[in-house]
Amino acid sequence: MICEDAPAKINLALHVTGQRPDGYHLLDSLVVFAGVGDRLHFAPAPDLSLSVTGPMAEGVPTGPDNLILRAAALFGAGRGTAITLDKHLPHAAGIGGGSADAAATLRGLARLWNCPLPDSASVLTLGADVPVCLSRAPQRMAGIGDVLSPVPPIPSLHAVLVNPRVAVPTGAVFRGLTSKQNAPMDPPDWDGFASFTEWLSRQRNDLEPPARALAPEIGEALTLLRNTGAALARMSGSGATCFGLFETEGQAAEAARAISVAQPGWWVQDTAIQTG
Repeated sequence: MICEDAPAKINLALHVTGQRPDGYHLLDSLVVFAGVGDRLHFAPAPDLSLSVTGPMAEGVPTGPDNLILRAAALFGAGRGTAITLDKHLPHAAGIGGGSADAAATLRGLARLWNCPLPDSASVLTLGADVPVCLSRAPQRMAGIGDVLSPVPPIPSLHAVLVNPRVAVPTGAVFRGLTSKQNAPMDPPDWDGFASFTEWLSRQRNDLEPPARALAPEIGEALTLLRNTGAALARMSGSGATCFGLFETEGQAAEAARAISVAQPGWWVQDTAIQTG
């Protein structure tokens, strides 16, 4: 059996810089990955199948539209494996759960079947976040998710992820944008935690205002993160998961405990950020 982690993807900044004639939005985003996520298991089998376990298994589709099975299909027909998804990330939460699962599937099946990964154009058909999730390294993601570039070393970071368990449809968030022609991120420029969070504070998530209009709970999550001492709090992706950045593991753990007490029904997780 082969196992692959599918870590949560966090958009520390996400600028919408344009829209192509075909409707795809142009993005400029700083992406990092958390130390928490889903996990996939791949076992040899005559046919292709998918089963789902874990605390977030309820509601996960197991039919051909699931991104995991769509990713497996990119290798061509006639291959079999029994895939088990151990689901820990909330659904449609702005932290790339489905995209991370698809990327982990591509990595795992390439190992299991001893074959190369599908070409980049095919991978992009699975979604804008799948290419960046393939590597799990901090990167700048531009274009429609197809232009990836390295960034200077990220300082040691700890985060608290907070999801108020509300559904925020991505399409509705993009439709709520007041402008789709916005400035890109500033050139990366940091040296240590303080300068990194100061640089980051000058960037944006352009999807946060329309998402907050759809789900006021996002604003409540951000307020709780700031009140528990986060150096910076922002929404990730199209929401509704928010993150707060902390310099130490202890600060993040204490903040997560306080938020869990204040909102026991929310999904709250403290985690280290993968910096390499």
